[in-house]
Amino acid sequence: MSEKFDYFIVFAEMRTGSNFLETNLNAYAGLTCHGEAFNPHFIGYPNRTEILGITQPMRDANPARLIEAIKHGTDGLGGFRFFHDHDPRVLDIALSDPRCAKIILTRNPVESYVSWKIAQATGQWKLTNVTKRKDADAVFDRVEFEAHLAALQEFQVHLLHALQITGQTAFYVAYEDLQDVAVMNGLARFLGIAQQLDSLDDSLKKQNPEPLSEKVRNFDQMADALARLDRFNLTRTPNFEPRRGAAVPGYVAAKRTPLLFLPIRSGPEDTVQRWLADLDGVGVDELQSDFTQKTLRQWMRGHPGHRSFTVLRHPAARAHAAFCDRILMKGPGHFAEIRRILRKSYGLPIPEGQPDASYDRATHRAAFVVFLEFLKANLAGQTTVRVDASWATQMQVLQGYAQFVLPDMILREDEIEVYLPALAQQLGHPDPAAPQVAASGRPFELGDIYDDQIEDLVSTIYQRDYIGFGFGPWQVAG
Repeated sequence: MSEKFDYFIVFAEMRTGSNFLETNLNAYAGLTCHGEAFNPHFIGYPNRTEILGITQPMRDANPARLIEAIKHGTDGLGGFRFFHDHDPRVLDIALSDPRCAKIILTRNPVESYVSWKIAQATGQWKLTNVTKRKDADAVFDRVEFEAHLAALQEFQVHLLHALQITGQTAFYVAYEDLQDVAVMNGLARFLGIAQQLDSLDDSLKKQNPEPLSEKVRNFDQMADALARLDRFNLTRTPNFEPRRGAAVPGYVAAKRTPLLFLPIRSGPEDTVQRWLADLDGVGVDELQSDFTQKTLRQWMRGHPGHRSFTVLRHPAARAHAAFCDRILMKGPGHFAEIRRILRKSYGLPIPEGQPDASYDRATHRAAFVVFLEFLKANLAGQTTVRVDASWATQMQVLQGYAQFVLPDMILREDEIEVYLPALAQQLGHPDPAAPQVAASGRPFELGDIYDDQIEDLVSTIYQRDYIGFGFGPWQVAG
């Protein structure tokens, strides 16, 4: 064991040269790599039954037990190779442990894909004798390759983010580096091993040294497919919104019916909560809320067969509700300090007090447009004002919820008169009433001021919601 690390993990994928890397790591007297220790189909290597006395069933029952055996039972510094489809529980253990050395091996994904296709065709996954080499052409499958690429990229992003938030670094090795003894010796020094090699192991041979054009049967088709890939992510929609938490205290459960509402702020919260209360014949104040994660788990365990849902609102209607309820109208739930900032720094044309008779429709439209311009800057991280849940994208809110629980149903506001009673019927209510929408009390409704300019602004600001949920112009959706 080195002074710096207790064990190491080699993050790699099939056909990236991980066997060759392992062979050379094992050439150092103080290093032992135990193969694919957490491959779900075998332990370490095919046909092996155990590693350091830990069998595959023992490993599957408790992966930490095998890690401890590698840490303490290896002569020197032990480690293993790990691919993206290996036991995910290992990531939770290794990525957060600064005493675990991280080695990240990468290869051009097209080359690794083609090599994988040839190995599939020949059944030859290692080559030690060139005279026994088997030949086959790869057939490129665009859909299969794109899935392969997406899985690799997702895994690499996950590794990078985990290292960033824990303040760790990894030793990166490219496939081409594997033939460089100086790089291998640098990796040994990274691991705390003083020994240096004069040459690399030559027992493993490169299986397919030909250029891709000679290894891929439909090479021209592959070239066309790759040319259409957005390699530089040019079509990505930038997202500078802060990540949101699960917001568990805001969840609302019915009094008796096993039904859980995950509200999205500035949506039809009041309408849905009144419907939940009416469903059990109680007042809104008798609904269950203010959960912690512990008490919500208790509620879930105590209500087998429970259902959960959330309700999306069209972004234009939701932004208007946020403007009226949080900024324009003074009263419970309004944001006094943000209101003051918007009036002073953004020239929001609303009165200091409540809107009166002088606050006409034209003023309301002008004020809402200023608010939308503020939202555009706010969601892009260009203001000092917090991105409040009242106007955060619904996509970001749901991603926050997913950290704890995902709703069974994601409804839209214009669907709840049909789908909420149907949901209640599934839970034993024979003839549930439809939700009733109460008057908003706002000086003007969105329909009084909506036009193409407002739609263009909203669709730009909430592009993630429009694309992710398929929203069209408000008049169509509403």
